[in-house]
Amino acid sequence: MALPLASRRLNIAGVADLVEFHRSSDGETAFPVEYKRGKAKLHRADEVQLCAQALCLEEMTGRAVPQGALFYAETKRRQVVPFDDALRALTEETIAALADVLRSAVTPPPTLRRERCRACSLIDLCRPDAVAKPARAWRTRMVDRLLSDDAVP
Repeated sequence: MALPLASRRLNIAGVADLVEFHRSSDGETAFPVEYKRGKAKLHRADEVQLCAQALCLEEMTGRAVPQGALFYAETKRRQVVPFDDALRALTEETIAALADVLRSAVTPPPTLRRERCRACSLIDLCRPDAVAKPARAWRTRMVDRLLSDDAVP
């Protein structure tokens, strides 16, 4: 079941596909699971997304989230992802870079080859052939709404 997540410290909000709670001797530990259509990628974007969910869960629950999982539909397998210091640093750097892009209010040009764009969940927002101001305005309103005080628990 999808679970809304947020972090005031990182100024991010989103929705996890699934969060399992695993029992241990010292209580319950959150375990985020992200579902993907294809297969594992050569870059770490999926891991960064999952780690961002873990950082939100840590702030929301006050408990460490040491790992999560990516489930790829093409392979029908879960890939456990440990949230080590390097992945946490990469995730926070990525969040800071995205904040800079949002603050600039300038949509960066697409960096992926177009045939890869078809599998992207943001294709309807990005539209590399026709980036429009109304889409930027809508995206800004949606981010503002997600980060408003009303949306954060």
